Amino acid sequence: MAKPAQGAKYRGSIHDFPGFDPNQDAEALYTAMKGFGSDKEAILDIITSRSNRQRQEVCQSYKSLYGKDLIDNLKYELTGKFERLIVGLMRPPAYCDAKEIKDAISGIGTDEKCLIEILASRTNEQMHQLVAAYKDAYERDLEADIIGDTSGHFQKMLVVLLQGTREEDDVVSEDLVQQDVQDLYEAGELKWGTDEAQFIYILGNRSKQHLRLVFDEYLKTTGKPIEASIRGELSGDFEKLMLAVVKCIRSTPEYFAERLFKAMKGLGTRDNTLIRIMVSRSELDMLDIREIFRTKYEKSLYSMIKNDTSGEYKKTLLKLCGGDDDAAGQFFPEAAQVAYQMWELSAVARVELKGTVRPANDFNPDADAKALRKAMKGLGTDEDTIIDIITHRSNAQRQQIRQTFKSHFGRDLMADLKSEISGDLARLILGLMMPPAHYDAKQLKKAMEGAGTDEKALIEILATRTNAEIRAISEAYKEDYHKSLEDAISSDTSGHFRRILISLATGNREEGGENLDQAREDAQEIADTPSGDKTSLETRFMTILCTRSYPHLRRVFQEFIKMTNYDVEHTIKKEMSGDVRDAFVAIVQSVKNTPLFFADKLYKSMKGAGTDEKTLTRIMVSRSEIDLLNIRREFIEKYDKSLHQAIEGDTSGDFLKALLALCGGED
Repeated sequence: MAKPAQGAKYRGSIHDFPGFDPNQDAEALYTAMKGFGSDKEAILDIITSRSNRQRQEVCQSYKSLYGKDLIDNLKYELTGKFERLIVGLMRPPAYCDAKEIKDAISGIGTDEKCLIEILASRTNEQMHQLVAAYKDAYERDLEADIIGDTSGHFQKMLVVLLQGTREEDDVVSEDLVQQDVQDLYEAGELKWGTDEAQFIYILGNRSKQHLRLVFDEYLKTTGKPIEASIRGELSGDFEKLMLAVVKCIRSTPEYFAERLFKAMKGLGTRDNTLIRIMVSRSELDMLDIREIFRTKYEKSLYSMIKNDTSGEYKKTLLKLCGGDDDAAGQFFPEAAQVAYQMWELSAVARVELKGTVRPANDFNPDADAKALRKAMKGLGTDEDTIIDIITHRSNAQRQQIRQTFKSHFGRDLMADLKSEISGDLARLILGLMMPPAHYDAKQLKKAMEGAGTDEKALIEILATRTNAEIRAISEAYKEDYHKSLEDAISSDTSGHFRRILISLATGNREEGGENLDQAREDAQEIADTPSGDKTSLETRFMTILCTRSYPHLRRVFQEFIKMTNYDVEHTIKKEMSGDVRDAFVAIVQSVKNTPLFFADKLYKSMKGAGTDEKTLTRIMVSRSEIDLLNIRREFIEKYDKSLHQAIEGDTSGDFLKALLALCGGED
């Protein structure tokens, strides 16, 4: 078992069993496997209640007492996922890693994800033990086997990591940090092509403390996180490996929390990944993984395992997990500090917002107007030309084209487009042709007209727009529909939900920075509301969430976590319901990370049976010149596939072409 550093607190979920007697355990396991069938409960209870060091003693006692190999007997008696999990626990950690890597490179094909996970996350000492265990177990050289099964820069980085020679000095040279930042920048962003060797050398050898400072300085120097440069400059398995290295440098427990979440989300479970992580981290940092999992995904690792697995396999995994952080008293005090640190990092990492649609160079509104007229004249319509022109011009340029079209041909371009194209493509193209404020005003009008109200559209728009955008929307609404936006909202909604929307629609959110003393007061204000006092709770949340500036609210959320051990979003979901809950959650998510909020909305609009084309269109139109590039990055980071791929798999025809043109590229 890997011991924590001197003075460090043990963060595993499995401990040495008090009063341990290896002979007694060996006898109990022999009895559990004797005769017809086996007592699986007894087996899992003993093995999950002993540390790995104690399990090795049990193996030795079993052989001494019965002349049999305990692992062989367990393999014979157990089956399936439960057998793989129990046998994995019985191996020493380095031998377990060696077996995983051997399986990953044996036979046809290679499990690159397994190689990446293990080699990107292990310490120097763990790497040396792994190499030795592989040699002992298989009488083969691990480096030679990896070289024989991989290629290119992916292979080179794996070999570098395998050496286990990462610097471990905590003393960091500021000059070297600046030099590494410059070298990485010149190797990627400033170079035609990419100098992969620089990325390999720096990310494969520098100490974790040094690299964390490099990442911070890289963001300040280039305006983008190192992950964005890696995605832009590298590709394939090499890109995935380098991103995993960066994640482990930033926070190894967070890397594994994310891997566990992805192993269980959606249809099906990636059991090999789930088993490998639960076994390998149970005596290292499982408590940290649990805390980050709870904070990041707003559900406990325990509850997700419980809902996603079954039988003795589930019982064993839950024992390794060690507790349910959704249960009363189980959410550790340390979680507040972990969450707080995550917030601090996110507050520093304010990246520049970038759209995918920019003003066209050598713009000629006269030529564009003529080309559009030609595309719509005569029999049939040239949709490709329409899509190409409109998706590659900024909104300001499109307004110039509209004016030029009317001057040249005495015709209204919007009316002509309406008569020539239809369906989803028409909604998308016509949306792009409208000034942003008028487009949002129209979406709000549609959300409130007719039978029923589209509350989700109202929330999405009003919870995410800036003061200036809200005011422009209000003016556009008044101009287009001869009614104030506030009156329209008042007549179509009710209760606290109406009050929230009207507050947002005033566009009077404070715009200053954070005030720490006020943030503490605000956090205390919403934390002190008695559970069950729903009216008071909603009023207090509205007063703060709808009026305070975004930087100030980020600080409020941090202080709330420190006071309560809970993320504010979790509290909202637990204490509130319906449209009020959805509105507050949208505000919180937008304050935390607006591009991620829209990435989630886009993903939900395309997952499952059917596509929510209205939401898809609304977001692609409204964010194309604001932050769609950032949304793309958040999308691939969270869902392991690009927005381009999701759109390609979920839409078709000219609508697909137009959406991909707006998307702006494949990540």
